[in-house]
Amino acid sequence: MQLTRQMKIVSVELLAEKLAVSGQTIRRDINHLCDDNQLRRRHGGAELFEQQLNTTYQQRSTTNLDGKRAVAVNAAKKIPDDATIFVSIGTTPMMVAEALRDKKHLTIVTNNLNAAMALSHEITNRIILPGGEMRLPDRDIQSEEAVSIFSNYRADFGIFGVAGIAEDGAMLDFHNSEVRTREAIRQNCRTSILVTDSSKFGRSAPAVGGHISQVDQVLVDCMPEKNFSPILNSLHDQIEIVGVPHL
Repeated sequence: MQLTRQMKIVSVELLAEKLAVSGQTIRRDINHLCDDNQLRRRHGGAELFEQQLNTTYQQRSTTNLDGKRAVAVNAAKKIPDDATIFVSIGTTPMMVAEALRDKKHLTIVTNNLNAAMALSHEITNRIILPGGEMRLPDRDIQSEEAVSIFSNYRADFGIFGVAGIAEDGAMLDFHNSEVRTREAIRQNCRTSILVTDSSKFGRSAPAVGGHISQVDQVLVDCMPEKNFSPILNSLHDQIEIVGVPHL
């Protein structure tokens, strides 16, 4: 990935020489990175998938801050003491974790290190993390164990965000591993809660998985654009517009 960022387009032969491995190994690694939407295949090599890169964690953590906090506070109110919860990666799920600071005896399964640290201040909590390499600067883990760990537990609540929501209600992320993790969270909890702000409606991302109608509760700060009205109206009681408190 470092070589591709420097050169934009790389060949199998070049990578095999630079990394001192076989061409077969390079092709296998390129296939994996392409499946994860980090590279795009080219004849004899690959190129950077630049147009689909996410914004930086710092940018996301400060975008629509009031809206995300309003969603997070409302989500936290739904979680009682002694609950078992899944918390996904992302800035809004991290803010939900911060809003849960006064809850006690929670069991938290998460691959979001920021969320884990926020909830570690309450010593009655139990926090379960997967193994694998931590992605920086996001401070999350997207390993195979991160995907499977959510299938090894049954939670009362699953809290997750998305990179984008298509007009037809499809849920989007930037990498297939993120989709698989999110779907494992949704499928292995009693109540799934999508926490998002209105800017995610219509935002493009390449990896698709799951549909907004499959989520038990959708919390959003305000109504998105009118072209999303048909899909939102079909959700009925599943969607909650939390609003942003005026100072």
